[in-house]
Amino acid sequence: MPDLSSLPVTITDIESAARTLKPYAVRTPLLSSPELDAITGGRIFLKPELLQRTGSFKFRGAFNKLSSIPRSARADGAVAFSSGNHAQGVAAAAALLNMRATIVMPADAPRAKRERTKAYGAEVVLYDRLREDREAIAREIAGKNGATLVPPFDDPKVIAGQGTIGREIAEDLTALGVVPDIVSAPASGGGLIAGISVAVKTAFPDTLIMTAEPDGFDDHARSLKAGERQPLSTGGGQTICDALMAPMPGAITFAINRVLLAGGVTATDEEVGRAMAFVYRELKLVVEPGGAVALAALLAGRIDAKGKTAVIVLSGGNVDADLYARLIV
Repeated sequence: MPDLSSLPVTITDIESAARTLKPYAVRTPLLSSPELDAITGGRIFLKPELLQRTGSFKFRGAFNKLSSIPRSARADGAVAFSSGNHAQGVAAAAALLNMRATIVMPADAPRAKRERTKAYGAEVVLYDRLREDREAIAREIAGKNGATLVPPFDDPKVIAGQGTIGREIAEDLTALGVVPDIVSAPASGGGLIAGISVAVKTAFPDTLIMTAEPDGFDDHARSLKAGERQPLSTGGGQTICDALMAPMPGAITFAINRVLLAGGVTATDEEVGRAMAFVYRELKLVVEPGGAVALAALLAGRIDAKGKTAVIVLSGGNVDADLYARLIV
């Protein structure tokens, strides 16, 4: 068992984030499905962060980060770059803290995510995902305005906020007297799985933690195999999992993930669509493509849960209605 106290984010940081978030964030439940257990041959729990404030886990990290900004600096506002879920998390957190927020979003982000971000009161600046550098644009805005930059994943406060998901998983399973064999969550920059892994490994040292990514966008799985960060290499391909397209695992997130994670799995867009349809049919819930990729990998047999207990994180539910309607038929 590695020394968890030496990692960039510790359980102490996550406990502090939990106290900060308690009055504001939803404590999402663990759900089970007899149908899912029958299909997999295991005991499966789903963590539906689509029920979280703003419809994804991102609110947790965003609010924890913005809350850490000194009150004297909050008048200068916050700047973030995101394809949508972090955008909404930062916008909602800023509104609660009476701060201005500017969000740099790709022009091809789902309309629902762009509109919801604006509805929370944020200013949205669009960029070309293929030709422009979103982080450079955000840093330029922050430099001009004196605003605080809120990274989507590679920040200790953001990671600690996401880690409260793992803390809740550990607490709820402990109350049930259950020890998980596997925990899997979607990965883009790696902040979600990094925070979860610290909390879960603190409670259950032998649990296997695995990333889930879209097929062809598996920079985390490749990085874990290589032992160093690997850039996204899609060959110009696309995926419906718009939330999972970060160009490379974060430096801070990978410093945690390379120590605590067991590996990664992938799912195709078709498999993701089937997983979304399963959640709609069996649980009557809406999960977005990126939020369903870990469940898709489970249903496709790439996560072997037969005779085991597994926790699958459904990380968000923000999806355009027309795309959703096409995918769940």
